[in-house]
Amino acid sequence: MQRTNYLLKEEFILNLCKLIINPIFIFYSLLFIVIPLSSFAYSDRISSLSPVPFHRVEITGGLWKSRQNIIRDITIPHEFRKCEETGRISNFAKAAGIEDGEFRGYRFNDSDVYKLIEGAAYSLRLQPNMGLEGYMDEIINKIISAQWDDGYLFTYYSVPEKQPEKRWENIGSQHQLYCAGHLIEAAIAYYEATGKRKLLDAAISFADHIDSLFNLKGIRYPPGHEEIEIALIKLFRVTKDKKYLKLAQFFLDERGYPHERKLYGKYAQDHKPVEKQRKAAGHAVRATYLYSAMADVAALTGRSDYIKAINAIWEDVVGGKLYITGGIGVYGHGEGFWKEYDLPNRRAYCETCASIGNAMWNHRLFLLHKDAKYLDVFERILYNALLSGISLSGDRFFYTNPLKSYGEYSRSPWFGCACCPPNIVRFINKIGKYIYAKDKNHLYVNLFIENKASIELGNCQVQLNQETSYPWKGKVKISVDTDNPVEFSLFIRIPGWTRNRAVPSNLYRFMEKKEREVMLSINKKEIPLKVEKGFVSIHREWNSGDVIELELPMPIRRVIANENVKDNTGKVAIQRGPVVYCVEGIDNDGYVRNLVLPDRTELKSQERNDLLGGVTIINGKGCGLKKKKGGDIIKKEQVINLIPYYVWANRGNREMSVWIARRTEEAMPLPLPTIASRSRVSASEGTHGTSAVSDQLEPKTSNDHSVPNLHWWPHKGTREWVQYDFEEDKEVSRVEVYWFDDTGEGECRVPESWRVFYLKEGRWEPVPNPDIYTVNKDEYNQVNFDPIRTNALKIEVRLKSEYSGGILEWKVV
Repeated sequence: MQRTNYLLKEEFILNLCKLIINPIFIFYSLLFIVIPLSSFAYSDRISSLSPVPFHRVEITGGLWKSRQNIIRDITIPHEFRKCEETGRISNFAKAAGIEDGEFRGYRFNDSDVYKLIEGAAYSLRLQPNMGLEGYMDEIINKIISAQWDDGYLFTYYSVPEKQPEKRWENIGSQHQLYCAGHLIEAAIAYYEATGKRKLLDAAISFADHIDSLFNLKGIRYPPGHEEIEIALIKLFRVTKDKKYLKLAQFFLDERGYPHERKLYGKYAQDHKPVEKQRKAAGHAVRATYLYSAMADVAALTGRSDYIKAINAIWEDVVGGKLYITGGIGVYGHGEGFWKEYDLPNRRAYCETCASIGNAMWNHRLFLLHKDAKYLDVFERILYNALLSGISLSGDRFFYTNPLKSYGEYSRSPWFGCACCPPNIVRFINKIGKYIYAKDKNHLYVNLFIENKASIELGNCQVQLNQETSYPWKGKVKISVDTDNPVEFSLFIRIPGWTRNRAVPSNLYRFMEKKEREVMLSINKKEIPLKVEKGFVSIHREWNSGDVIELELPMPIRRVIANENVKDNTGKVAIQRGPVVYCVEGIDNDGYVRNLVLPDRTELKSQERNDLLGGVTIINGKGCGLKKKKGGDIIKKEQVINLIPYYVWANRGNREMSVWIARRTEEAMPLPLPTIASRSRVSASEGTHGTSAVSDQLEPKTSNDHSVPNLHWWPHKGTREWVQYDFEEDKEVSRVEVYWFDDTGEGECRVPESWRVFYLKEGRWEPVPNPDIYTVNKDEYNQVNFDPIRTNALKIEVRLKSEYSGGILEWKVV
């Protein structure tokens, strides 16, 4: 029996082989297998939506019109000046041989110029400006002159002279492909704004050079910092040349596979193949750029394995790695994702670029899945973590966006690593892109922003005029204008926060339900709401003059975090509409650490057109805690005032917090004033966080990052100092110093040695008869000396030769 079965199998295999080698069989196999597979590789395989282009959507008023005007008038000129002052633009002139000198700045500084050109090009498309265009042409000429004959362009390896032997070295860290990606995006934006091809031709030449080298038979290293993948997909859409899409997919598919190279690891999302990744890991900006590119390629090629991966990663992020502001990334030493529920407020990194990347990724997921839950996250990012990155004046920025500050954070006019400021320019100028999406017979209203839009829908033109004061008010009016009646389905988003859903997970939840209903009408006739995937669908024949009116209730909501988020235990956050609020010291008697907002307190909103560019504020009765002599705590009733989070730090350095204590035991009573807390603090040049030494915040360990620290990093082995100037002469006889030491995380250590000096008749003298100067970790290092009378003390510190150092607290007794 076994022999018979074997013969039958053998005969079957033989007949199958004869069939396979038959020419007719081969021909039809090619028709029915190869051709469909080829089509599968490069066509819109996923039924995804397309955004309505930003230049077809004119922002006509409200918050975003104001922001775009400031970007155009203030931010763009300011950032071009900074690029000139810091040598970013002159690096191209040096690379071209137009100027002499050394390369200035970080190796990836080219990308900042490219991003700014891209953002400024979007501005030109919205409102032509011949002066700005002429200035940009001059910069573009320098960029093109710096390009090598074979298309290569990276000024770091071109100044002071070309270094061909270094090209494509250390691809994981040198950012050559990252810069190339931003060049491509800038070139496309400038071409579409002006019709000028010179920068686009240069970008295509560079892309072709990369394509000739990076392939299965050539260089098989993916970029360390993702970005070029997104750019190549854009280039494919503009040129229709499939090789750019193939190259983007090649870079994605090489991640996680050694191929005789060392993997970059989790930090660069190179720890496993992208299609097998299920958890958000590593540098947050790199990660969201990767996930965005995967979504783009999936929409074009039907890669279901990509979709499965980014769906799982999204669930991981919203389930335990997303701040209430929409920000992502914790701890400066990694700039990225950490463990689930590990969301410290003061150490929240929430890089502005990461918020932009997160928004881009969520928008792409919406286009793929047509589900408004991704837009709920997008909108949360938009009005909170992202908008926080730029000041109201338009010329000050945040690189990181923490949710708690003791007054140590301030906005900066620029950064050494200046990726965030130009990224904001390019995002806000194309905000119109995110308002609507469409396919042939469906139109989606995603965001509520005052605008006029001209939309191609099938063979028809539809004009929409959206009037609203959102996010401050919930009324939205959309007027329709068409030449002829048009039949299509209109999908109107009903935000998750109106349906008692803080975020699409159990990470945050509203404390109580608000049952006020959303109202929707067409031509004054109310229609029933049937919400599916976050949208109400209306299919009808639309005529000129049709008016849709939407009213979204905007109650003030209390939000509490999942119990596993330890930093928010016993605390509450406040949200109204999509806007998250915070308390800032300037509105609350100078401090917020001591505030208590009981659950029973009634909260009221108030429009303030005269404050912070025009905002709605919130206030309610609470209390502030203070210590008195003997250690007892005084509870003083006071009105607690809240402002939108995104406008904090526009009035100087103050304490700030998004999360507020609900009970007295969760607040920090203000201590009694001391000599140190009343003193003016100064320090040696390059010191960071000077005020931290006298803030009276008690550290738990020398590596306690929950409280501010003074540090001298990156100075190493140097002699540094910090000084107190008293309000008046004081008699003192002891100082206590708590050293900052971040062993295991950074490069700060306890110092080699230190001494205390006092000001005597205008000269610095060592304090008389001091104890031994100790340098112990995790405790106060106390030095007693003979009593002296002075109006100033100074600590001199000698840092260890290979390390920096710092101080958490310095007491004077």
